[in-house]
Amino acid sequence: MRVAHGKRGDVIAKKATTIAIVNQKGGTAKTTTCENLSIGLAMEGKKVLLVDVDPQGSLTISMGWQQPDELPTTLSTLMQKVMGDQPIQPGEGILHHTEGVDLIPANIELAGMEVALVNSMNREKMLKQVLDNAKHDYDYILLDCTPSLGMLTVNALAAADTTLIPMQAQYLSAKGLEQLLQTIGKVRRQINPKLKIEGILLTMTDSRTTYGKQIDNLIRQGYGRKIHVFEQTIPRSVRAAEISTTGGSIYQHDPKGKVAEAYKSLTKEVLANAEKQRKLSSERAR
Repeated sequence: MRVAHGKRGDVIAKKATTIAIVNQKGGTAKTTTCENLSIGLAMEGKKVLLVDVDPQGSLTISMGWQQPDELPTTLSTLMQKVMGDQPIQPGEGILHHTEGVDLIPANIELAGMEVALVNSMNREKMLKQVLDNAKHDYDYILLDCTPSLGMLTVNALAAADTTLIPMQAQYLSAKGLEQLLQTIGKVRRQINPKLKIEGILLTMTDSRTTYGKQIDNLIRQGYGRKIHVFEQTIPRSVRAAEISTTGGSIYQHDPKGKVAEAYKSLTKEVLANAEKQRKLSSERAR
């Protein structure tokens, strides 16, 4: 465990920043963002754990584990242990990816877990308990949420410090955003008062068209006063879509392309935001 020393020489355990990447609408480049942001952070020297919180196992497959149903230990296994008051061993169920990040995978068993959680005591905190041990071993934990607002997403929001909302630059996406913001507000009021919104990330953008520019402006004007909208947007790209089943990131397949550049820039924005938050926290602590 890595430690830091506080004002009076108290030893404070180093804790990861947990980011839930969430949108109840599918097709917003949520999994792609989770993967490429995590590897971008690893390239900047950060230790990163990815958690697949989607029974479809999209992140697990995208990272190169093509048969998630054959994996012996997944997130579902670890959550079952927590529900049964069984200890989780250090590093249990964690897979290591060649590009320097770790992954807790998911498969279809997680769908059964969503049902089991409904009747469980402390049901919103099961994922948080799974991650409690890992928080001291990583700088960042990224949660790839399921595209719904069910019990698994509530668990992810309860475990997170902050949420990042990838959003397709379209008129209809903005409607779903309201519903998501209500859920985040509810979790903040009832379960996790410290939950912040990291920002809205516009994905699949096309700045060459007037429509694309209009949408960009509309979202920035409509939400920018209340919520941070990342300066960096993620452009639409055929190349990026092609690599989603190859087991490697955009940095491996098209390192000089516009999408890789966009994710590098997003990574720097996320790190700068974290630095700003750290400074604010230390000033408040004085």
